[in-house]
Amino acid sequence: MGKAILFLQVIMLPLVVLSQDKTNANTKWSTHFQTTIVYQHQNSFAAKYSGQNSLDTNANEAYSQTSTFYFGRKLWKGGSVYLNPEIAGGSGISHVVGLAGATNGETYRVGNPSPTPFIARGYFQQIIAIGHSNNEYQTDGLNQLADSIPSSRLVISAGKFCVSDFFDDNSYNHDARSQFLNWSIMAHGAWDFPADVRGYTSGIVLEYIKPTWALRFAAVQVPLTANGLSLDWNIGKANSETLEFEKKWSINKRPGTFRVAGFLTFSRAPEYQLAINDLKNGDSVRLLILSGKKEWDNYEGKKYGFAFNAEQEIANGIGMFARYSWCDGHSGDWAFTEIDRNFQIGFNFDGKRWKRKDDAFGICAAINGLATDHRAYLEAGGIGFILGDGKLNYGTENILEAYYRAKITPYLSISADFQFITNPGYNKDRSGPIYVPGIRAHVEL
Repeated sequence: MGKAILFLQVIMLPLVVLSQDKTNANTKWSTHFQTTIVYQHQNSFAAKYSGQNSLDTNANEAYSQTSTFYFGRKLWKGGSVYLNPEIAGGSGISHVVGLAGATNGETYRVGNPSPTPFIARGYFQQIIAIGHSNNEYQTDGLNQLADSIPSSRLVISAGKFCVSDFFDDNSYNHDARSQFLNWSIMAHGAWDFPADVRGYTSGIVLEYIKPTWALRFAAVQVPLTANGLSLDWNIGKANSETLEFEKKWSINKRPGTFRVAGFLTFSRAPEYQLAINDLKNGDSVRLLILSGKKEWDNYEGKKYGFAFNAEQEIANGIGMFARYSWCDGHSGDWAFTEIDRNFQIGFNFDGKRWKRKDDAFGICAAINGLATDHRAYLEAGGIGFILGDGKLNYGTENILEAYYRAKITPYLSISADFQFITNPGYNKDRSGPIYVPGIRAHVEL
């Protein structure tokens, strides 16, 4: 299987390269390719005890690779379709359990060591001009056609995609393939964003975009089981909605952006208090829909929250960013990770400052926390889809990450990454500290 996947990449890659004719500013096709390889190593550390979903106390290492083909085709004025076949293999350290802020945003919880092909995205998009709008030039890019588009527009996207393709953007911190790797840093940690285990979902996104502000809304599917691969087709009872407002500004002629978002999800996730009661009654259950308990199949899971996201250039080649996200934490986490409170702040330094214009250095600190019910569930010995030490001496999970990305060729960049973590899984009895050095290679055509 692995040889067949490699052969497929070798055959398709020249097609991408040959079709990249950028001489036509309004081409009907967009073709791109990326592959990202991440290697990480975790140190050994002492712990008073370990449970089913504890971070491995032994030194361990992990490797992941993803390859994605990006195909776009213009259908008519403002209309286009995008298709992204993807191949993913490998896993994260400790099989991606034991840390709310998992260390590799390029892999997911049930990573298969063998390369696995699938369709990551396949969606239709229509752009509609609003009023007597001026036009602006849109460059060719990943899932983006070179074209002249209205600066005031309504954008409708429908199909399969990643919700973060449209929401929670940030110039300095949004892409695990070229920026920060940690789950709780690359995005809103407390946004249990709707997706299957690979990070994708299906639904519709509406964007009302003006030159200095934008309003976005999404209604999409959620997984059938916690962090599962299959999506729930009982859409009337299982769904997730996200609303985000974005405002651009300048301070002393330096650009900045502020985003505020709200989210609401309905799913089969049981309430933590229900699970705690079951544990007290002697039932050994996990916070997943695996036990077949009828009362856990009632679609009463509801999760809501909000998030703030800001970025600001503060000097030539220096940018600052911050995020804060919060969710109610009454029902089990269902899609992303087990975080109910997340705050992060960081800085980005452009390589132009040291005459390496395509290089970048970033550093960020994040603090992750739990809501009362979630904390009580883990203290009672409960197991989530990522966490579960058997008991808990609660403390915030604290993460510091820094990376340096060097552009080697026009298509290849190499990054050195380092993460320092205390209280993995919010447990002071397993405080570490944890050191995770890593290296990342990224090719993009």
